[in-house]
Amino acid sequence: MPANKAHKMGEISIKINIADRIYPLRITTEEEEIIRRAAKLINDRMKEFQENYAVRDKQDLLSMCVLHYATATLKAEDASKNEDKDVAKKVNQLDELLANFFSG
Repeated sequence: MPANKAHKMGEISIKINIADRIYPLRITTEEEEIIRRAAKLINDRMKEFQENYAVRDKQDLLSMCVLHYATATLKAEDASKNEDKDVAKKVNQLDELLANFFSG
């Protein structure tokens, strides 16, 4: 089989509709569900922005979606970092307690 015809195992071609445009993608089968869910989230959010803000321009709607999801991602990253810090602090406290218990 020629190199340009070879496909990785588990790779599929799908078409995703975002903002009334079709995007052909080559993805792994494991990615399909998450990609389809992401496209649905984007289209649903665009519809919500269109209804709530009377915005009709697709570029504006897509920009608002990007801002919304980028902000949500950054907030989630910050929350995760804070949780990691809290867990590390509690582990250190527990370590101190155990060290004191076994040394005393």
